[in-house]
Amino acid sequence: MDANTLSMHPRAYLTPIRQLLLEPSLRRAIVLLGPRRVGKTILIRHLMADLLTSGIPPHRIAYVEMDHPLLHGQSLEALIRQIEEATPDGEGTRYLFFDEIQSHKDWEKHLKPLVDHRPDLRILVSGSAAAALKRQSTESGAGRFTDFLLPPLTFSEYLQLRQEPPAIFEESPGLYALKDIHHLNEQFVDYVKFGGYPELALSPAVRNDPERFVKSDIVDKVLLRDLPQLYGIKDIQELNSLFTLLAFNTAEEVSFEQLSKRSGVGKPTIQRYIEYLEAAFLIKRVFRVDQDGKRYQRERNFKIYLTNPAMYTGLFGVRSPDDADFGHLVETALFAQRFHENARLNYARWGTADNEVDLVESSPALKPIAALEIKWSDRFVSRPELLKGLIKFVHNNRLPIAWSTTRTQFGKQQISGSKLRQWPAAVLAFHYGTRAVQGRLADYEARIKGITD
Repeated sequence: MDANTLSMHPRAYLTPIRQLLLEPSLRRAIVLLGPRRVGKTILIRHLMADLLTSGIPPHRIAYVEMDHPLLHGQSLEALIRQIEEATPDGEGTRYLFFDEIQSHKDWEKHLKPLVDHRPDLRILVSGSAAAALKRQSTESGAGRFTDFLLPPLTFSEYLQLRQEPPAIFEESPGLYALKDIHHLNEQFVDYVKFGGYPELALSPAVRNDPERFVKSDIVDKVLLRDLPQLYGIKDIQELNSLFTLLAFNTAEEVSFEQLSKRSGVGKPTIQRYIEYLEAAFLIKRVFRVDQDGKRYQRERNFKIYLTNPAMYTGLFGVRSPDDADFGHLVETALFAQRFHENARLNYARWGTADNEVDLVESSPALKPIAALEIKWSDRFVSRPELLKGLIKFVHNNRLPIAWSTTRTQFGKQQISGSKLRQWPAAVLAFHYGTRAVQGRLADYEARIKGITD
């Protein structure tokens, strides 16, 4: 086992995956989904180390890289037979890990009978072609597979992985101790530039060349290999150009008509490509609502977010926190803490340019329950009346509280009959990231209990 891997702090999601794997009454395979380079293989290695520490004999644990050329065309059954022949040990549970399973044609059809007829096998498969894996898992593995999405690092996870102590920590649920906002902002800016990928966040060698890491190891493999393979895309250059345009405009409002004019690609094709890019977890589309929080019937405009702000660094280079466009990366980072939740997130825009709100959360009944304006500036703390769109939206929807971010200051005001709370963007990112991880852990614990009851 690689010593460097074991020295890394394991991600918070190790515990529920371990529970899923070890629960004896759970007759399911685990399908570990996630974008490229978010730490799926490292998590598997931490899980294997955990099994060894708990006393599982090494010969009862096997790890297979399914994208190795020598394994092309081999069935899962044949691979398992070879593993068993190489490590004969009578009866007992075996723990099998098949990484990059999307390289294996019809993997779900081979895995399903193994779950049904081999109770002595505990199997986890993982892959980066998350959309296809999830679709195949859902269609063929109902009741036999459990999907687990591993997202990019949240800001709170990133702080835990760093060697230097974080400038903020949670003293008790919902209560944070902030040591120094300027130091926290240094850590937050670093996260915005590099933090979503464990390797980019922690390796000086990789960080020295983020363009190569992101472009070669993440974007190109998705755009040049995964998506064309899965969806039969023939014009890869066209797809690549559109993605570059969308990435450059992260956190900005766009429309199919604008994108078509700027890229020279037809609107139906753009719509399909955006769906593919969303399925690969490269981008996320967010839809517009009006002043009442209702979706427009004929929607032409929407916002695009990169699911990880570090992708921007890899594509376009490092930005300074004082650059004019850094606010868009701050907004992207805040959105990235929440995009993998089940929350209904939109943005509001109506009438004139002043009438907009960056993030609106709605209830299951599609009523606005929260509104946030994202700023990378302190000037609105002393001039909260300048947050015109936020104030109008909160007043119109009778929300008791409105939120806005700042760069370094806290604000607490009463305005138009509602409370206005202003927090530094770094503090709110930490809060969102902490809640997102805890919420997903609680959700998976409930799912495990529901499956095993």
